[in-house]
Amino acid sequence: MITSDMIRALCEKKKISIAELSRRIGQTPQNFNKKLKRGTVSSEEMMAIAEVLDVGYEQAFVLADGEKIIVCKK
Repeated sequence: MITSDMIRALCEKKKISIAELSRRIGQTPQNFNKKLKRGTVSSEEMMAIAEVLDVGYEQAFVLADGEKIIVCKK
């Protein structure tokens, strides 16, 4: 699943529009929609989305031995 699909699915589960989400993270709906289409949503923006929607967010590198280096929010 690509990032934009993940964000859309999250919005659907949280019953919030993409436009409202973009406003909550301090962006215009037009700008955020362009980022979704280009696939250029940053990890900082993903963490902001997690914060405003009160969900967890993880981003990780997984080493060959299974060790994870994780960036997480909440």
